Amino acid sequence: MAQPPTRQQTTLEVPADIQSVYANLVRIAHSPADLVFDFAHLLPGESKAHVGARIIMSPLSAKLLYKALGENLARYEAAFGEISMPTSTLADQLFKPMQQPPDAPHPPEEGKS
Repeated sequence: MAQPPTRQQTTLEVPADIQSVYANLVRIAHSPADLVFDFAHLLPGESKAHVGARIIMSPLSAKLLYKALGENLARYEAAFGEISMPTSTLADQLFKPMQQPPDAPHPPEEGKS
């Protein structure tokens, strides 16, 4: 009887000089062969996001990432509590106008001085 293939442990080698990229926004596009993830950082009050990394994956690799991300988020929430989602949409949160601090002077209205 044939033995099932054994799964080999993969070791990741991370270069000492690797650059970390913070992202609070990702744009996802796809073709029949690939999924493209553009990871970006959008600053409050800005209208342009800076793309810091582009990752291209096969559909199978993207599905495996999706599964692994779900499993890791479940473990995170089990350890630290549920991640609360905003009541408004993510787009509303990211693209809302910049708010003035409560004690900041308001700009004069047009026509008044």
